[in-house]
Amino acid sequence: MVRSRNDLETFIQLPLRIYQNWPNHTPPLLRDERRLHDPLFNAVLGICDTVYFLAESQNQIVGRVMGIIHHHHNEKYHELDVRFFQLDCINKNEVASSLLDAVCMWGQSMGMRRLIGPFGFSDKDPQGIQIEGPDDQAVLSSASHPPYMHKLIERWGFSKFKDCVSYCWKIDSKLPSVYEAVAQRIMRTNHYAQAPISNRKALKPYFPEIMDLMNRAYEDIYGFEPLSDIDVERLAQEFLDFIDPDYVKIIVNQNQRVIAFVIAMANMSEGFRKAKGRLWPLGALKLWRSMKKSSKLDLLLGAVEPKLHGKGITSIMALSLLGNAAKKGMKTLDSHLILEENKSMRAEMERLGAQLFKRYRIYQKVISN
Repeated sequence: MVRSRNDLETFIQLPLRIYQNWPNHTPPLLRDERRLHDPLFNAVLGICDTVYFLAESQNQIVGRVMGIIHHHHNEKYHELDVRFFQLDCINKNEVASSLLDAVCMWGQSMGMRRLIGPFGFSDKDPQGIQIEGPDDQAVLSSASHPPYMHKLIERWGFSKFKDCVSYCWKIDSKLPSVYEAVAQRIMRTNHYAQAPISNRKALKPYFPEIMDLMNRAYEDIYGFEPLSDIDVERLAQEFLDFIDPDYVKIIVNQNQRVIAFVIAMANMSEGFRKAKGRLWPLGALKLWRSMKKSSKLDLLLGAVEPKLHGKGITSIMALSLLGNAAKKGMKTLDSHLILEENKSMRAEMERLGAQLFKRYRIYQKVISN
């Protein structure tokens, strides 16, 4: 069990060591990982019970896992769930089992009846384990595990809880002709406009409205945790350094209120691999270089005013975003994770002609006596 700051640092850095020989491991920034586990940066820690476990073999740490009981979520959904998160270990069934057993016993001691995971504090954390599709290019804020991980979890007796899927779309594909006609009609008849985002500084004033729209549009998505003012400021600081204004589309109404947005980013997975979790002294440069070389665009965030769903506003943003991406030499677009049950978002991707190419699974197992 993690009991000290040194233990926590070992916990945070463990994947860098045990996955060092797996060429496709895409580690997050250590700075962001430390903030995730620091209540000064992650306010959700104050409303959850948490526990951290490390597995040791032959005097060496070979695995880790975090247990989370999110009381507000359990109350909202009338559940008694304990979550496992950041399960990482060597390819040994006994190591994975010991870690999952530890979270299970802790959850039982707290009166929980079901173990689910991998699932963090909210849907904004990396969720699930990839069970289908290529693993060579992880998307920002998505899980990155060796192919054996889901097999270790399944041996423990888990079953499917929820799946998230990703779609791939070839940017040189022609959008359905109806998109342009619909976009022009909507803009004209409703007096909508695209906000002028010529540089990163111009984007920052829109962040509070964007995050407020996210809170309203995402509130029914499983695991969503509303963004606080602190979250908004943190996300603005983390994103603004790397955002390309050409990949940000914001639609405003005649009162200049944000009614829809989408934010995409050139894939940085190669940069994350080369940076090895460290932003300084050269990590940031490696991230920038990978973005410049990438031909893959990743969707990060997007939302439409709930009362305007199905009104064709996404066609406006799709035309503009994909047009800019094509001009910059982008070849493919990754939709990021979409809950399998999110039929409207999946239908939007499929209307574009996008192909489902990755699947991530969140598992469950009843643990009550």
